[in-house]
Parts: sequence; C-alpha cells; structure tokens
Amino acid sequence: MDVIKTSIPDVLVFEPRVFGDDRGFFFESFNQRLFEQAIGRNVNFVQDNHSCSSKGVLRGLHYQIAPVAQAKLVRCLRGSIFDVAVDIRKNSLTFGKWVGVELSASNKKQIWIPEGFAHGFIALEEDSEILYKTNNFYSKDCERAIIWNDRNLNILWPMKPEIISDKDMQALGFDNADIFSE
Repeated sequence: MDVIKTSIPDVLVFEPRVFGDDRGFFFESFNQRLFEQAIGRNVNFVQDNHSCSSKGVLRGLHYQIAPVAQAKLVRCLRGSIFDVAVDIRKNSLTFGKWVGVELSASNKKQIWIPEGFAHGFIALEEDSEILYKTNNFYSKDCERAIIWNDRNLNILWPMKPEIISDKDMQALGFDNADIFSE
C-alpha cells in the first residue's frame, strides 16, 4: 500500500496495490500493522459506518468533540465522492485549512482523517457508497457540524450540491464552531 501525504501532514491518503487479471482483482484494503506504522500511533477501530448517496448529495462537515472525538478511515465502495477534511485544531499550523481528494470504486483510495478534523463529502455519481471506520462510537451529544459553504474555509467543491439535509444546512459557521484546543 502506498501512503500519499497531503498538504495537511496528519491527513493521509492510502492507495492499495491492486492485482488484477481476467478473474477480476484482489487487494488488501486494510492492514493494521502497516496502517499504524504510516500514521505513527495505535488505533483501535470500534465502528464501521456505511452510507449510499445520490449524485449531488453533500454530507457534512461533521465531527465529534471530546470525550468521544472520532478519527475516520474513509473509502468509496461504489461510484465516487469528493471527500474533504478540515483542520479544526486551534493550535495547529494548518488550522482552518482543508484537504480534498476524490475517492472512488475504481481508484480504491482511502483517506485517514484524525481527531480534530471536520469531515464531509459530495457524491459525484449516482448510488455512491462509502464505508468508514471510526475509532470512537457515535455520540449524539458530542456531534457537531460546520456549514459546508463557510466563506472562511472556501472549500472548492467540484460540483454544486443538489441535496443537503436540513440539519447540515443549519450547521454553524467556522467562527462559531466548537473547535479542538489540544
């Protein structure tokens, strides 16, 4: 598996080595030892989440605060998405910066989003399915969101969203969000 660094050092993209022939393909989608070597710490994943979105659906920017902040390892199983991680760690050199990467069934890439980041994506194709591992359980009380089109963040989404939940449309702006102070 190749590890691709992004403009935010703690956010990594994992690109598997795919072996294909006339039968189809095979690849190792996750290896705990290699993953932990790449990110430089131990991670215990406790929950997998799976969602399917129509083309143009935008979800996010979601995160959880302490004591159940979540890190995520995200991949796209069908279709394609543009996946975004926003650094909300107050003392970080990349505070308020974002990274976006296309994840798709064909490129098989995954993105590692540590705690202290808001996460969102837009589906680029119909019936785009994502699966992501989290290192903490979901907590409604600790769930937060930042509005997807915040001017301070200036995220360059590759297409105009067609469907956004009421909950996501009512999310706070970046200046009013609960941020991480490490």
